Amino acid sequence: MTFSRSARLLAVATLALGIAACTQETQNTLGRAIQNWTGTDGVLDVYAGDKLVKRFIKIDKISTAMATSGSSEARAYRFGYGVLDANQNYQVDPGEKKTYFEFSDFSTPYIFYENPMN
Repeated sequence: MTFSRSARLLAVATLALGIAACTQETQNTLGRAIQNWTGTDGVLDVYAGDKLVKRFIKIDKISTAMATSGSSEARAYRFGYGVLDANQNYQVDPGEKKTYFEFSDFSTPYIFYENPMN
C-alpha cells in the first residue's frame, strides 16, 4: 500500500502536534525510549576533585538500581556497561574492553554526555 505525499505530510504533522501537546516529562520519557531503542554513544567521566580519574565510553544507558523485596524505591546507585577508556582518548583501543560499572549517588562527581568525537 502506498500513501500520497500529502497523506505522509499529514501523518508527520499530526505526530509532531501530538508530541508537542505532551507534558515535558512525557516528552523526556519518549526521548529516552527512542534512545534505548536506537542506542547512544554515551561517555561517563568520573572525577576525584578536579582530576578526571576514569572514563567509560560506548554506553547505551545508565540505569538506577531498584530496591529488592517488592519495594519500588530507587537505591542510591547507578550502573551500566561501557568500555573503560584507559587512555581517555574517546576511542576503543586494543586491550580496552566492555565492562560493568556502578557508582553511588554520594560518590565522587561524574558527568554523563554523548560522545563529542562522533
